[in-house]
Amino acid sequence: MITTEKPARGIWLGTRDAVPLLLFVLALWLATLTLWVPAYWPVALFEISTFLLTAVTLVLGRVPARGTYLPLFALGFVVLWGCFQLITGFTIDRFATERATLQWMTWLAVYYLGVSTLKDKSVANLLRTSIVWFGFAVALEAILQAYLSPGKVFGLFPTGYRDFVMGPIVYHTHFAALIETILPIALFLALREAAESYTFLVISAVFLTALVVSASRGGLLIGFAEVVGVLLLSHVQKAKVGRRIWFAALALAGATGVLTLIVGFETASARFSSGALTAGRLQFALSTLHMIAARPWIGWGLGSWPAVYPAYATIDPGAIVNQAHCDWLQWMAEGGLPVGLAMLSLALWGVRPAIRSIWGIGVIAVLIHASFDYPFSRPAVGAWPILMLSMAAIQQTENPPATGA
Repeated sequence: MITTEKPARGIWLGTRDAVPLLLFVLALWLATLTLWVPAYWPVALFEISTFLLTAVTLVLGRVPARGTYLPLFALGFVVLWGCFQLITGFTIDRFATERATLQWMTWLAVYYLGVSTLKDKSVANLLRTSIVWFGFAVALEAILQAYLSPGKVFGLFPTGYRDFVMGPIVYHTHFAALIETILPIALFLALREAAESYTFLVISAVFLTALVVSASRGGLLIGFAEVVGVLLLSHVQKAKVGRRIWFAALALAGATGVLTLIVGFETASARFSSGALTAGRLQFALSTLHMIAARPWIGWGLGSWPAVYPAYATIDPGAIVNQAHCDWLQWMAEGGLPVGLAMLSLALWGVRPAIRSIWGIGVIAVLIHASFDYPFSRPAVGAWPILMLSMAAIQQTENPPATGA
């Protein structure tokens, strides 16, 4: 009786304490499933929900775990910097800076929720598993949608686009960022000595196949690099997984190969063979560097890159350019070197918990992807790696080396 009641009571208490975070995850899922909606209401609903749940957490007296503070300082600094730009008038697009500041505030709230409420290991394991299943559902639907109803979300809602619409996500880089965040968790679970490990191995193969279908070159390369990273880190940190690593690697390669043969590799192959890998991106980067040089310390205002770019443009792509295709350069152009240094400190700090957890290396993957694309341009998309960073950070404080799911 004692051995069965205590764990159940512990799970209940841990779940009760993590209710704000669990409700936030539901809000994040809804925000992800409505990314295709061009209206602002899904973004507003997600941000308001995040702020309200964070307020509840503060009222309940939940505080961040020790050793998790630096990302709070980094993200908090960016929020205060945006407020400073608004107060002093150091922004050329006040409305854009207001919106961007709210976005950064949302990510700050996400991280605070994670490190303040997710202190029960059983709840953390349950949450990661549920996230994998959510990602699997989105990836599977995206694959089917790409072939059965291209450009129509859930086969029902036209987006105005035909190519690279993956499930509810219109831009394939954003889809790749979601998969990059979740794939290491699925593969980590597949390496456990459990009956469901084979299920997670198949899910990992579906994730990789979805990246192939998305034709995101960066996402595909990073996804396979994540597989290698998880296998290597598991070999180094977990002595019991020896032969399972080789079996998992062969099984994953076989399953992914079969699925890729079914869906085809033509679109992704054409993308790699085209000469457009750096077309435009290099010019955008050079223009952004000139923007940074013009205002290196104060920046042009968070969110103001699209308004400033025309004055520094060196090419005319024949379309509106709304992103620098490099979040790191865009952060420095909009917020100056202080914002760039704040995010660099967050990234460097996050390497240790990400590697120790193994499943958290998706955070590193998305930050690397941000060096040649813009996965942090949407609040919901950027919230995924921030959430994973908080989960990896809090596990590091309680369980330094990764010893289980």
